Amino acid sequence: MELFHLDIPPNIWRPFAEHRAPIHCSPGFFIYLQGTEATCFYYLKEGRVKSFMQSEDGGERVLNLYMAGSLFGEASFFDELPRVSSAVALTPCQLVPIDRELVTQAFSRDPELALAMMKYLARTVRLLSRQVDQMAFRPARWRVAWYLLSLASEQPDISCTQEEIAACVSVSRITVSRILNELAKEGILELGYRCVRILDRPALEALCQD
Repeated sequence: MELFHLDIPPNIWRPFAEHRAPIHCSPGFFIYLQGTEATCFYYLKEGRVKSFMQSEDGGERVLNLYMAGSLFGEASFFDELPRVSSAVALTPCQLVPIDRELVTQAFSRDPELALAMMKYLARTVRLLSRQVDQMAFRPARWRVAWYLLSLASEQPDISCTQEEIAACVSVSRITVSRILNELAKEGILELGYRCVRILDRPALEALCQD
């Protein structure tokens, strides 16, 4: 089972982020906006960030949730086209912006770093393709269970809203509410305000078995 979070080898992020002071942002801060120029990408040192696309009628489609240790915003940076999504901080965050000058210097010092970055980008595309398949062809109960596991990592407590879950797994909020309550009655989850606790991880994982 693939997860939303893609671990980044230290040899990729360290030349960019090590010894650089992060910027701090509060929940709700827009890190970049859809349609703008990508002058940098980011290493997320602490916190959680949501990337999403917005339609002309104001509808929102969540693309990914980034955890601490993630790189994000790199696709538009490297193809030099306007950003196709926006990114907003969901929690207090520490970010290290990585601009073109820094990338050029790092690649000049270590040409193999460029190859490592290409491999990372290829893995990202593969992961996103896998996620599209999973979201398109799985039942709603499977999608919700898979998504909760992808957020939880090794921690049982998940900070999220039903609206966020619904947007990420492409089902209605009412459907998410029904599934969460079913899983709570089965003793798999405990529900709180803007929070879900996994009580029985093996049972939740069993819902995602092929």
